[in-house]
Amino acid sequence: MTQIDPRPALPDTAPDATPSRLLPLTLAQLDFWEEFRHHPDEPVSTVAHVVTLSGAGDAAVDGEALARAITQVIAETDVFRLRFTGEGDKSPRQSGDAAPPPSLRRIDLSDAGDPAAEARKLIDADMARTIDLRRDPLSSQWLIRLGPDLWQWYNRGHHIILDGYSMGLIEQRCAELYAHFAQAGPEGRPFSRFTAYLAEEDAYRASPRHEAAKTFWRGALARTAPLPLIRKGEENYALAGYGHDFTLPQSGAGLAALTKATGLGWADLMTALASAYLLTHLPRPDTGTGHAGLAVWLPFMSRMGSVSARIPALVVNILPLAVHTPSDGLFGTFLTETAAGLRALRRHGRYRIEQIAEDSGIRFGSRFFFSPLVNVMPFDRPHFDGCAAERQVLSNGPNDGFNITIRAEHNGSGMQLRIDADPALTPLAEFEAHCRDLPAFLAAALQEKSLSLPLAALLKS
Repeated sequence: MTQIDPRPALPDTAPDATPSRLLPLTLAQLDFWEEFRHHPDEPVSTVAHVVTLSGAGDAAVDGEALARAITQVIAETDVFRLRFTGEGDKSPRQSGDAAPPPSLRRIDLSDAGDPAAEARKLIDADMARTIDLRRDPLSSQWLIRLGPDLWQWYNRGHHIILDGYSMGLIEQRCAELYAHFAQAGPEGRPFSRFTAYLAEEDAYRASPRHEAAKTFWRGALARTAPLPLIRKGEENYALAGYGHDFTLPQSGAGLAALTKATGLGWADLMTALASAYLLTHLPRPDTGTGHAGLAVWLPFMSRMGSVSARIPALVVNILPLAVHTPSDGLFGTFLTETAAGLRALRRHGRYRIEQIAEDSGIRFGSRFFFSPLVNVMPFDRPHFDGCAAERQVLSNGPNDGFNITIRAEHNGSGMQLRIDADPALTPLAEFEAHCRDLPAFLAAALQEKSLSLPLAALLKS
């Protein structure tokens, strides 16, 4: 059995970088830099996928073509070479040529007694490591041989350089290159450069669109109850959270019928359904403002029509959607009114939440408390020609708040749901009730006849 150390040490001092190569961090990156400064010894904000590949039919996995494909993807993903600098109160900077790209680590466990278990031990150890953003490699890339025709690709990065869309983008590009190297298929287009996104973002922030979005968000927040805040550094990262995964039985036909009846895409429909559940099942403190709605936090991809559609990087935004009891009490009306709110949010979704916080007078050291959160992830699993491929999503992250995550293929098939909660805020008995009540509500709501029913009736189903 051959095991290769997955974390070779890099020099403590990065190669010299001229001032012209040093760039400020984006607003999104600054948030993760501050998180690192507050929690330097905790392995938070790691994003990682494991793709397991085996032969399909008479075809076998071409291990050498797979290694070549991953190596080229590493070379094309220039955020892997970012290095961050900054101490104390100094403004952090990033350089795109201050670190070498990660090398592909090839590990052969095929003669181990339980290769899959041995691989998972190595992966768990890597996931548990803290990452010093100033010195450590920001990504691990491993190709693990488990057997004669069984391989695992472990792709791990820090959230300061990658988001969920980026992980899917990397996998799709790797599958394209695998077909190129294994079967002489087209090579396809390489990724665009991270600096192209930075330039586009600078142009947006100087544009009238940015000012229009600022006006929109000022008005939107004035019409809602004050959004809760949290002090940076006070997150319960060290506390293990509650988590529960489940599928929604027989959701396909009901989902298709409801999307057709409402004209909503399945992702917006599921966002609205999860929001309806949260509106009626989570306690809301009386703020004394007269606002009866709930702010549900939504990750916003921010890539439509942008150069970032072809750039692995941290681009995702997070924004509050105000949801309310429907004006006539009907579930169908709730969907219509919530869809209108989603459309308005989407028109101004590129405006960063960090900028909204600054505009709202939130002082340095605090941020919005992103809870409850609904994260819909319509990302197809990778398809490698001639291979059976399965993706497993691994991640570390904060356990604060209450989160609903919904994963599915782009057409809504293969839907998986997950509930996460912070034990400091959600008692175990209450969490177990959510694990029972959310699937029951969704099963009742995913029927065309539900549109004419009162929302309260569905909640009693």
